[in-house]
Amino acid sequence: MINFSKFELANGLKVIVHEDDSTPMAAVNVLYNVGARDESPEKTGFAHLFEHLMFGGSANIPDFDEPIQRAGGENNAFTNNDITNFYNVVPADNIETVFWLESDRMLHLNIDKKVLEVQRKVVIEEFKETCLNEPYGDVWHHIADLAFKVHPYRWPTIGKIPKHVEEATLEDVQDFYKKYYNPNNAILVIAGNIKTEKIKTLAEEWFGEIPSGDIPNRHIPQEPPQLEMHQRIQFSNVPVDAIYLAFHTPARNDKDFYTVDLLSDVLCNGGSSRLYRRLLRNERLFTNIDAYITGNIDPGLLIIEGKPADGVSIEAAEAAIWKELEILKNEPIPETELQKLKNKIESTLVFSETNVLNKAINLAFFELLGDADLINQEVAAYRKITTDDIQRVAKKILTKENCSELYYKSKK
Repeated sequence: MINFSKFELANGLKVIVHEDDSTPMAAVNVLYNVGARDESPEKTGFAHLFEHLMFGGSANIPDFDEPIQRAGGENNAFTNNDITNFYNVVPADNIETVFWLESDRMLHLNIDKKVLEVQRKVVIEEFKETCLNEPYGDVWHHIADLAFKVHPYRWPTIGKIPKHVEEATLEDVQDFYKKYYNPNNAILVIAGNIKTEKIKTLAEEWFGEIPSGDIPNRHIPQEPPQLEMHQRIQFSNVPVDAIYLAFHTPARNDKDFYTVDLLSDVLCNGGSSRLYRRLLRNERLFTNIDAYITGNIDPGLLIIEGKPADGVSIEAAEAAIWKELEILKNEPIPETELQKLKNKIESTLVFSETNVLNKAINLAFFELLGDADLINQEVAAYRKITTDDIQRVAKKILTKENCSELYYKSKK
C-alpha cells in the first residue's frame, strides 16, 4: 500500500507527496500531459524535441546537469505517445535544488535560435542513428502506419520524418511550449524522505506564482475498428527476416486492459510461456520471439514479433504463431499456468514499489489517468482475472481482421 497526500495550487498544478523514511533520497517527478499524439501530422517529433529543449537552460540556469550533480543527484526524462516526463533523484536534504530547477524551466525556458539549432541537430542525429541506420530501426514507423489510419498513434514518438524537426521554426517551438508546458497541464510528485508540510511550502514558494495557461482543447480522432488484415512486406539491410503481428487492444482505463496485459504474458513472458516454449525451444522455428503491449492511454496494440530460424520461411513461422493463437482461443488455459503468471506480475509490482523513483513516476501517471490511488489497485486487478477472461479476450482480439502484419525481409 502506497500512502500519499494530494493538493492543488491556485494555478492548477497538481502535487502528490509520498513520505518514505526508509531511504535518505527523494525523487521529484514532473509529468506534462503532452506526447506525440498531441502533434500535428505535418509537425511531428515536437514532444521528443522538447524533451531535449528542456535541458537547454532557462533564465537563471544555463546548465541543468551541474546543479543536480553538485546536489549529489541525477536527472533524466522520457517521452512517449502520451506524456513527457522529467525526473530527478537527490539526497532528501537537497530537494529544494530540484524545485528551483523544475520551476525555472516551467516558467522561463530558454528557447532561442542557438539552443534550437543545437537540440535540433541532436534529435535529427538520433533519428538517423536509431531509425535509419540501425537494423530494424524503422520497424515502428511501419507498424504504426499499418495499424492506425486516423489516430496520431500512426507516427512514432521520434516523428514521421526528420524533415519535420529540421523545418521547425522558433515560433513553432515557442507556441508548443506556451500551449503545453504550464502548471495546470502538469503533475508534480515528490516521493522519499520528506515531510508533506515542507513540500506544501516549497511547492507554493517555487511554483505558486507561475501563471496557468489555457488548457489545450484536444480533438484526437478515434481510430475506427479494423475490419480486415493490413499487410506489408519491407525489404531492408537486416541480417535475418523478421515478422511482426500487431493487434488492436483496449484503452488504458478499459476494464479489459489488465486481461490483455496478462494475455501477452501467456503468449511470451519467460521460458515457460507458450510461444517461447513451443515455437522457439521445442520446435526451433524461431531464434527470437516476444509478445508485449504498448500500454497507451488510448487504445493501443499487442505486438507479437519473432525472427525465424535458419531454413524456416517467414510464412511457415507465421503459420505456427497462428496455430498457437487458435489453441489459446479454443482451449482454456490451465488455472496453474494463469496463477504462475499472476504471481510473477505481483512480485514485479511489489519489487518496483521499493524504489522511490518508480513510485513517483507511477503516481504521476495514475493521477493523469484519473486517480493516483489506482497504483494500489493493480495487484487486485490482476488477481481477479480468470481463465475465462483470458479466453474471451483472446477470441476478441487475436483475429486476422484485427491484425496488421509486417514482414521485414533481408535484401540478401
